[in-house]
Amino acid sequence: KDKYTNGHSSRVSAYSVALAKKMGWTEEETGVLRYEALLHDVGKIAIPDTILNKQGKLSDMEYRVIHSHTISGAEILSNATTLPGAKDVALHHHERYDGNGYPDHITGTDISHHARIVSIMDAYDAMNSDRIYRKALSRDEIRKEMQNGRGGQFDLDYLDVFMELFEDGSMEK
Repeated sequence: KDKYTNGHSSRVSAYSVALAKKMGWTEEETGVLRYEALLHDVGKIAIPDTILNKQGKLSDMEYRVIHSHTISGAEILSNATTLPGAKDVALHHHERYDGNGYPDHITGTDISHHARIVSIMDAYDAMNSDRIYRKALSRDEIRKEMQNGRGGQFDLDYLDVFMELFEDGSMEK
């Protein structure tokens, strides 16, 4: 639906699995995370194309509509019994470690492990991809932005592992 982020969910999924494997998660745990991450933005199907593909600056109302994709995604996945954590990841992948995220403003370890990982990888892929409103950031800019999010936007431990993968080139497209 959003032609400018084609492949985003697949990349976020692959990056999330790479981080979880680096942290020693089992094949079963990473398999679950793979599908949860693939579905993290499913709520965007409820967002009008005119907003998703808008070339200019979004209005405050349009930002609120975009933010609603987390709630829509959780509603869509509310009966996903084979992936019960998918609802949580869709709902909370824009929460911030410091509580300034959305939609519930939860903090730290109250955010599930899976949502904290997907949050990092979602932000990374957004920075590392061309968007309708800007080109992909350089590696130096990404490094700086990710480090600036340390303990605020991102879980410190997961960010440290991400940075290892980023620096060794494992996060390349």
